[in-house]
Amino acid sequence: MALHITGDSDADALLSDNPLALLVGMLLDQQVPMETAFAGPLKIEQRTGAADAATIAGMDPDEFLDAFKTTPAVHRFPGSMAARVQALCQEIVDRWGGDASAIWTDGDPSGAEVLDRLKALPGFGEQKAKIFVALLGKQYGFTGDGWRTAAGDYGVEGSFRSVADIVSPESLTKVREHKKAMKAAAKTG
Repeated sequence: MALHITGDSDADALLSDNPLALLVGMLLDQQVPMETAFAGPLKIEQRTGAADAATIAGMDPDEFLDAFKTTPAVHRFPGSMAARVQALCQEIVDRWGGDASAIWTDGDPSGAEVLDRLKALPGFGEQKAKIFVALLGKQYGFTGDGWRTAAGDYGVEGSFRSVADIVSPESLTKVREHKKAMKAAAKTG
């Protein structure tokens, strides 16, 4: 399984190989382009040397923030997002023994269980959690019962609604077109 989200082979390889990186990318996916958000975990690793929850959670917050602020910044809101990444990593350490993949593998959970586990994480609301369930099911090998139902519209096969559907430059274009149409509809509706 190889993800193709960022257009950067190194960033995509980290997302493919490191469940925490994928989760952090999803956390960062707000108010920045998807490629920027999902390239964030590689920037964090390159700047801090850390790619695991315990190390990131245990870093000095000011040093971690400095890594976030380094140009090009990891996110357009480095202060709040650096704190959210550390809070997410601390939750993964405290609740999941530092293993991000345990959220969707521990106890052979259903899609609904994974959705609930994701919604319990800092920075993950209903929509972000549903998108992540869809990403796990469509591209990351998650086969929990009812994952498509738990993912809602994001789980629909052949849709181009979110990062869960990006497998090529063409699919990225279709997802962007969908998001643009949704924003336009929201403005007029």
